[in-house]
Amino acid sequence: MPLFKRKTFPLAELPNDLEPHELVYQVRFTEEIFRGYDEYLNRINLYRQRVWMCKVSGKTNLTYEEALLSEERATEKVHQFPKELMEPALQIIQYSMLSLKDLSDMVAEKLQERLYVGAEIYGRKDDDMYPCIVSKIIEDDVGKIEYEVAWLDKNKEVIETSVINREDVIQKKLPFSRKFLKSFIRESTYRSAPWVLHDKLAQSYGISKNVPENLRSKVSFKDGLLVCNKRRKNGEEAKHDLENFKRKKVDGSGTESNIVEEGDEPVEEPIKYPIDDLLVQPDADDPVFTDRPSPSRDFNVPMECVGDLLMVWDFCSSFGRLLHLWPFSLEDFENAICHKKGNLVLLVETHSALLRLLIKDNGEYFSAVRERNRKLKITLITWTEFLCDFLEMINIPELCAYVATIKRGHYGLLDAHAKLGIFQELVNHALETNIVREKLDKFVEQRQALGATRREEALEEARKKRKEKERLRAESDVDQVMDLESKGSASENGNHIRQNGDIVKKRNGEIRSSRQDSASEKSGSKQVDAAPKKMARKQKVEVKVPTANGNGKDLSEKEALERSRDDRKEVVGQSSKERRREYYEREIEKRFIRTNSLGKDRNHNRYWWFQRDGRIFVESSDSKQWGYYSSKEELYLLTGSLNCKGERERALKKQLEKFISRICLEIEKRSKDLAQRVALEEAVLRRSSRVRAPPRKNPANAFLEYVNKWKED
Repeated sequence: MPLFKRKTFPLAELPNDLEPHELVYQVRFTEEIFRGYDEYLNRINLYRQRVWMCKVSGKTNLTYEEALLSEERATEKVHQFPKELMEPALQIIQYSMLSLKDLSDMVAEKLQERLYVGAEIYGRKDDDMYPCIVSKIIEDDVGKIEYEVAWLDKNKEVIETSVINREDVIQKKLPFSRKFLKSFIRESTYRSAPWVLHDKLAQSYGISKNVPENLRSKVSFKDGLLVCNKRRKNGEEAKHDLENFKRKKVDGSGTESNIVEEGDEPVEEPIKYPIDDLLVQPDADDPVFTDRPSPSRDFNVPMECVGDLLMVWDFCSSFGRLLHLWPFSLEDFENAICHKKGNLVLLVETHSALLRLLIKDNGEYFSAVRERNRKLKITLITWTEFLCDFLEMINIPELCAYVATIKRGHYGLLDAHAKLGIFQELVNHALETNIVREKLDKFVEQRQALGATRREEALEEARKKRKEKERLRAESDVDQVMDLESKGSASENGNHIRQNGDIVKKRNGEIRSSRQDSASEKSGSKQVDAAPKKMARKQKVEVKVPTANGNGKDLSEKEALERSRDDRKEVVGQSSKERRREYYEREIEKRFIRTNSLGKDRNHNRYWWFQRDGRIFVESSDSKQWGYYSSKEELYLLTGSLNCKGERERALKKQLEKFISRICLEIEKRSKDLAQRVALEEAVLRRSSRVRAPPRKNPANAFLEYVNKWKED
């Protein structure tokens, strides 16, 4: 049963009193029955959302149907687990408190040490190692163990049998991967922390159900299932909760509101936005929204293949350095997928790069290749053999059907579904390799370090700003005190008082301010001065500077220069901050982890932007329709059509505005490339046959001339 938010999702119960001839609505893959069309439609829309998780494999971001199919496939693989290893594996799993990854690693490590009847191993014979199969395990009274083995030839036919010791045995790698073990653990248990086996499974293999001593205080059995113990509330707490429940009710949106008593007038509270987009209603205060443009849908591959096309191309482009694969555009990749005349170098090199990565990982595929005694160098001639080995290893019937065609050298004749299906499986296995995981772990650490450095710089900048404000405030206080002291020392004997923020003094019965006295003293000094030109040279030049309230403020030339210098420093500081911010964003983006969607609109359509392509892709809620926007006009219309009162469109608009400048740059770059390509195509068509110069290459066929400049020697 697929999981919803990592929990079991209950199916709808059968309606009561259902008449035999009553018209109802039934969900095809769950067989749920609904009387009302609205209930049926809501349930279908929920199943079509990518919020489901495969219970067995742990895959997320699936629709309900995809999760069901994934569970079926994973369950089939789990049933292939060797019976001889079932009991020791289940013993390790029962009541373990480890995480899924650590538990699968422990199971693999423990099982690697065990030999069982039917296990394929390498045994020592005549001072050399040969393949053989364990046919019998011999244990004497002392506890010494020996193995009767059947020796195999190149065709895996039994030549002879003999008995060897444990020291003469080299066991092959386990016949299953860590991913398989994780699926096996999920399928065998009904809960984690601790992991508990299904009752019938534990009973059939004699696994004890007794809870370990260290867990007895935390868990207990209820109705045959293990549950966590919770503290029970006393009588007063329970009574208090009941009283609270009586005072309140819960409305349809899940928020609490007071119950309206009889005789009270209901008060309509204002809506607090954002809310769910489908609940947003038009309002007179809303801005004028633009009409959302219709996305283009002119893809060369079938519509149902567009998602796989984007996924494969994004992985190969993002991990090109790791794969030693020279980048190629999405258009070239799409054209190569649809091309059926021969095996294109672009696709051959892409397949070879992914297969080399799987071989380097020394995992399941490496073992499969070694069993066929192949040389580990993949060339333009032998790549199909390695590809067929991969398809036979994963053993997916619909993909194995293409092995014969590929072996005959007609890979190019496969349709887009087949090619992208093979690529999808290659990418999925590549993502599970230790090489890619280590690279991703390294990127995660580097991104965290960059983020920490960026936060430290922001905190340091904030500290500097606070210190500067404190310094300016302290200087301002000192200047006020000195001004008051200077005015006080220059005053004559008399009564001093403060009036309207100024110091005034009473002289001869008349109240005069210090400003008036200062002005009169200056005018008197000017009259007495006998050298006005000399004094004029000594006076400071004053500059009129506009203030925030629009009035002018007189500043000396020195103060004006200082103010101008401070303004320049502020501008330089702001530009430096912007450059540092852009630097950190670029460095973080170089450490690619995964491409996430920009967000969803009100109808749950997803929007994607890939940094190496100048388009915004639109994925329908059921993932069956794709489109794209490729111009700045369409981008602005899309942004203007989003209603920020809705939760989804608010988040989507925020992301679009965050990346809009970079998206526009990519759009301009793509537009120039397309214009140049069209111009070159027209030049090729207009070229006269009388010109003897060699013909120019057609830019539309660039995917035919791909060269992998990063190819390993």
